[in-house]
Amino acid sequence: MLRCAITRGEGWTAVPQARRWAAAGVEFVQLREKHLGAEELGRLACAVARAVRRRRPGQEDASRGGTRLLLNGPAELAARAGVDGVHLTARKDEATPAEIRRRFALLGAPPPLVGVSCHTLEQVRRADDGGADLILFGPVFEKRVAGVVVVPGAGLELLHAACSAAVAAPVLALGGVTWSNAASCLEAGAAGVAGIRLFDEDRLG
Repeated sequence: MLRCAITRGEGWTAVPQARRWAAAGVEFVQLREKHLGAEELGRLACAVARAVRRRRPGQEDASRGGTRLLLNGPAELAARAGVDGVHLTARKDEATPAEIRRRFALLGAPPPLVGVSCHTLEQVRRADDGGADLILFGPVFEKRVAGVVVVPGAGLELLHAACSAAVAAPVLALGGVTWSNAASCLEAGAAGVAGIRLFDEDRLG
């Protein structure tokens, strides 16, 4: 089961978080800190990249098959910070995976990993056809606040359809996922799970 841990948007707490996730063998860390300006985000990305690449006993460098770091941010900033790749939205005006790879190449950086967040089957197909390496699909489960549904869930049937629509890229279930319902996501065809609060728990799957 693939796991993608997403930072909480709390700035520099992302460094110890990412270090803990990498030590637990989490496959992907997504640095999602929308409130930071480019300069501070660049410094934080460098620090988190160093944190996830620390070797664990008996393991190779995490940059080769271990924890991979994706940045929600500009490709140029990610490439200069030594981040493994970029995570994109599914907006039609968003950069494509091919464009992200061109930007990395122009800066002499290694080919990046490109993830895309999708909410519809059309977005999943577009991301998959466009060369995404990883697709996060959701929200799978509804979100409730004080017993009231504030974000409806797509459901396991639509998750299954999304996994079937993605021919090349693995699909990870996102949104309301817990370790209790993760198995049902895998049964629906997901290659793994992604989340924010999910990885706050001591158990990492």
